[in-house]
Amino acid sequence: MTHLSCFKALTAFLWIAVCSTTIAWAQNNGGGNNGNTNVTGGFFSNRAVGGVAINPAGVLVLPGVADFRGLKEAILTTSTKPSSELAAPVEMRKISLRGLEAALQEARAAGAEKLPDEIFFLAGIQRIQYVLVLPEENDIVLAGPGEGWKVQDNGYVVGVTTGLPVLRLDDLLVAFRTVEQARQGGLTCSIDPTEKGLRQFGEVEKAAGGRMTPGVVQALAEAMGPQKITVTGVPDTSRLARVLVAADYRMKRYAMELDKAPVAGLPSYLGMLKAKKAVTTNALPRWWMACNYEPLLKSADGLAWELRGPGVKVMSEEEVIEGGKRKASGKSGGITQQWADAMTEKYGEMSVKDPVFGELRNVMDLCVISALIAREDMLHRVKLELPNILSDKDGAPIQSFNAPKEVATQCSLTKSGNKFIINASGGVEINSWSVIEKFEEDADMGKLREKAAGKQGKAFWWN
Repeated sequence: MTHLSCFKALTAFLWIAVCSTTIAWAQNNGGGNNGNTNVTGGFFSNRAVGGVAINPAGVLVLPGVADFRGLKEAILTTSTKPSSELAAPVEMRKISLRGLEAALQEARAAGAEKLPDEIFFLAGIQRIQYVLVLPEENDIVLAGPGEGWKVQDNGYVVGVTTGLPVLRLDDLLVAFRTVEQARQGGLTCSIDPTEKGLRQFGEVEKAAGGRMTPGVVQALAEAMGPQKITVTGVPDTSRLARVLVAADYRMKRYAMELDKAPVAGLPSYLGMLKAKKAVTTNALPRWWMACNYEPLLKSADGLAWELRGPGVKVMSEEEVIEGGKRKASGKSGGITQQWADAMTEKYGEMSVKDPVFGELRNVMDLCVISALIAREDMLHRVKLELPNILSDKDGAPIQSFNAPKEVATQCSLTKSGNKFIINASGGVEINSWSVIEKFEEDADMGKLREKAAGKQGKAFWWN
């Protein structure tokens, strides 16, 4: 059968939106919209963000090899080596929100053109596992595993031993500032074909009469036309939005056999169809990534909380194309669900081999803890104000990039007999407020607050 998969024509990697580790405080929106410079201290180009080039019209195009090289060189040029204490792998590294707020205020007051790497990379923490409330210190502490970091050839900044991406200041700022949007409808991203494109696609397919030559494949891609990128709940110019778009894109690339998964045991969706000799004529499999947490643990007094679980799962649904329109079936199962389950099972390994998935899990952690802090009114409870972290108007600046709006369709062809046509849809959904509705009390959780003691000096972090 002839397997034809259509998806977005992007590049082999999606770099996640830092081309430097510096922030020019006076340039909050300085270059995100003109493609030359932005808040990253001078080196930034919208030709190379998140692994794709994004022009001022919001169209994603392909960067070149030199862009990958330039990204890594720019990070290394502006970075400093982590201190020995930062570099050491630890099970629990702690970040004081009061201390982070003070560090941001100090940098702004001093007119600093850049932030220290330890702030930019949030002290090398790779997941948020605990939220510890300290009324006696007017503070809230975030804690989780951390270590020093390194820059990969593709521009990802990851832990030196785990290979997992470190958390980023920008993502924390956006997660905290959009907590009310998350309460109202969650944070989402999707990359989808248009109704016009689906209708034109069907017309070309019908006219081809079963012939699948390279010319027909190209005609199908052109008929589908640009696919629309939609981001809700967060600024589409933010780095966090880029994480959502990048993770969605990479997942579909692996599913539709446009890239080979870098881990064993994760075949493509097309490969699974071929292995089982499955046939369909109008399938539109939909996959999306969503939160995947166990019930949170909390102390009896609500002053210590633990996030548990893998963080992310892949959901699926079978859609159909009728009259040029996508229609949800409300059903999932078969090979579509099997691929979703396989991707969920391999998510931890994929987070190392393709760090965009680790980036997405980091973002989900930050969204969940920001919702938890808001719902439990923790800031009021400890009498803590965080204007630099929370304020869109007067707070610390956030990097700004050209917003992704659309991307051209790309088709890949595998010949093996009779034909079927597939087009993937889906996205990312972060319903952080639903996660925090489920929790259990644990008597041992109160002991964790004792581990948050012993902070020394002016550093906003400690082990």
